[in-house]
Amino acid sequence: MRVRASAGAGSFRRKEKLEGYLEAARAEVARLKAEVGTDPAQAQRAREAARRRAAAEREARLEQALARLPEIEAIKRRNGKKAEEARVSMTGAEATVMKMGDGGFRPAYNPQLASNVDSLVIVGVDVATVGSDQGQMVPMLEQVSARCGQAPHEWLVDGGYVAHEQIEQASVTTTVYGPVPAPKKDEGVDPHARKPKDSEAVAAWRARMGTEDAKAIYKQRAATAECVNAQSRNRGLTQFLVRGSTKVTCVMLFFALAHNLMRTAALAPALLGIGTGPSALPGVTG
Repeated sequence: MRVRASAGAGSFRRKEKLEGYLEAARAEVARLKAEVGTDPAQAQRAREAARRRAAAEREARLEQALARLPEIEAIKRRNGKKAEEARVSMTGAEATVMKMGDGGFRPAYNPQLASNVDSLVIVGVDVATVGSDQGQMVPMLEQVSARCGQAPHEWLVDGGYVAHEQIEQASVTTTVYGPVPAPKKDEGVDPHARKPKDSEAVAAWRARMGTEDAKAIYKQRAATAECVNAQSRNRGLTQFLVRGSTKVTCVMLFFALAHNLMRTAALAPALLGIGTGPSALPGVTG
């Protein structure tokens, strides 16, 4: 899902502007450092210290923005756009302008959640700083495998994750279920038929998704992953109030812990002491 970041749309600047702001910020830090000790008054020194901290933080944010600029430029090139049009936020360098569910474009992060089909328990959490889901399947699969001590037998993903190289890597341990894109040309071509450049893993995925059994299995995804995403929205996950992917990941981990606690209350209430004592809470649901 995509969640709005704590960065304003007006905070994005191109390289020339970022470099200019960074130079000014560094000059301000140097000036304030040079003034240390010139005023014996404690209150004044405290104010100067606060100004130095603010200037240093601004300098650090601008350095982060310039450091991320090459990544955004590369994305622009891949999308057939001019690299010089790349812009990065001065307040939240890791936030990226993404297309949101309402069709608008805003600074956001792209949290990734993996959940168990039967229990709706969240078993994997990650945060992407790009709007595309391509390339996110294998890292999440590896995370879940490490956490659970074994790779999932089956993995249900939507159409944004089915890059061929990702399917090839995942198929070593796991059977992937994800929609096969419809052909852009040559109407009447069977999308589930093997193509000349397909590897064995990709060809097997195409053939598998053409079967009724695979279609029935894949229907479970809407009732699980989409349900978990919807519950997160209902619980207030509409905009992050922190900045940086590390802090955003912490927020997502807290959400996952709270979500799983609610699922435990619904699936195994005795583990939480619910219904076994005077403090029993009837009717708790996830």
